[in-house]
This record gives sequence, C-alpha cells and structure tokens, in this order.
Amino acid sequence: MPRPVRCRRIEHLPVYRSFSPDDISAEENVRMTVDEYEALRLLDNEGLTQEACATRMNIARTTVTAIYDSARKKVADALVHGKRLLIAGGCCEFSPIEIDREIMEKGRGIMRIAVTYENGDIFQHFGHSEQFKLYDAEDGKIVGEQVVNTNGSGHGALAGFLQAAKVDALICGGIGMGAQAALSDAGIRLYAGVRGNADTAAKALAEGTLEYDPNARCDHHDRRGDGDCGHHGGDCGHHREGNHRFGDEDCIRSRREGECRRDKGECAHD
Repeated sequence: MPRPVRCRRIEHLPVYRSFSPDDISAEENVRMTVDEYEALRLLDNEGLTQEACATRMNIARTTVTAIYDSARKKVADALVHGKRLLIAGGCCEFSPIEIDREIMEKGRGIMRIAVTYENGDIFQHFGHSEQFKLYDAEDGKIVGEQVVNTNGSGHGALAGFLQAAKVDALICGGIGMGAQAALSDAGIRLYAGVRGNADTAAKALAEGTLEYDPNARCDHHDRRGDGDCGHHGGDCGHHREGNHRFGDEDCIRSRREGECRRDKGECAHD
C-alpha cells in the first residue's frame, strides 16, 4: 500500500494563476501545483535555504528538493516551448488559522457544511463574511449546528479558516475565481449562487436537492484580487439559469475514507 502523501503548508496563495506568451497562441498547458509554486516563492523569491523552506512548509527537505525541481522544470518547459502555465491543485494545507471559540466535534461519517451567514440568511459576499454557520449532516439530516465568527478577510484567510474547521462543503452567494481556486486548494466543495435562508439551504444540500449555480461569480472579484465582491447591497449579477442540484454530481468522499476528492488524484486531506 503506498505511503500517504503529507500535505504541504501554504502561507501565501498565488494571486496570478495563469501565464501565457503574448506573441503566440499557446496550444499546450503546463500545470504547476500550488505547493510547487510555494517552494519557488520561498526559495527563489524570499531566498530561503531548503532547510528553512522545509520548516515553513512542514515537510522534509528531500520533499522540498523534489517539488522545487519539478516546479523549475515546468517553468522551463513553459518558457522554452511557449506553453501556458497554470497554477492550481496539489496536496496543500493552509497555515494554521486561529479560531476564537471551540468548534463542535466532527464525528465519523459526518459531512460538515458551512454557509456564509448574516441574520439567518446566506451572506452574498464571500470575501467579507464575518460569520459562517456550520451544519453537520448525516444520512441526509442535519444533526448539529453552530455559528462561528471569522478572524480574517480575503479568500486565503477564509479558506484556511474553513479548512481548520474541517468543512467539506461551502454554500454561498457571490464569489470570485480566486476564492474558488483557494477553496479547491483547501479541498472544500463549492455551492455558489445560492440565496435565501441558510438553514433551508443546508437542509437541501444534506438531502441532495440544493439548487445552485456552478458558474455564479462576480467579475469584480477577480479584478480586486481579494476574492471579494465589489457590490454592496445590490445584486451581484449571478446567472439564474442552468442551476444544478447536489444529487447531479458525485457526493463528497469523506476524509475518513482516505480518498482524494479531486479528479486527478491529488490529496486534499487534513
């Protein structure tokens, strides 16, 4: 049986996730993982030694060497052959996020749902969320609830907060591409473009009947670079057609099964 992969600690998410040559149309992509990006950032941008990088990423020095070599080869391939460089995925965990109150214990077989929360409803601007309501679901029913305050803003801090709270799925309204990528890196499944009562939405997700929009986002998020919505008090302009139901897709595999939730076999476990 292969040895489990140890997730790599990420301090700073990449703000820019796609690079393409200007003078040609790139026909091929090179995919760099977020942990490879972090090794490049720490070693080449911050000038750390491999030992210091290993400590910051919470992995062995030999692992740093391997992912750093892989990252440099991918950069060279993109530069020499005019390929598009994409940064996403990998076996990542965020730097520890302090939570100011005790989170309810998560039992075996539980799916933990988080909802951006304000006065009982789904808060529509992910990057400005001051509260999440957590729901533990088992066998299609909500078996536990808790409201928690956040201690940071911006998609990186909030994604790390949700990961620290052992969240499997997030229900929200408006969310940008940077925030979506951060949640994917954290192994959290996203159900965006949802409005209305938070309890009703969480119950629908647990039952497999939640309607959501996988394409819902505000373009303002991407330009601001912090995962926030530029609108305040108005409609974010999300698509209202083509909504999906939770039951249309494969269910999230629980962490207890030790399986990856990404299509290409990368680890997203705690």
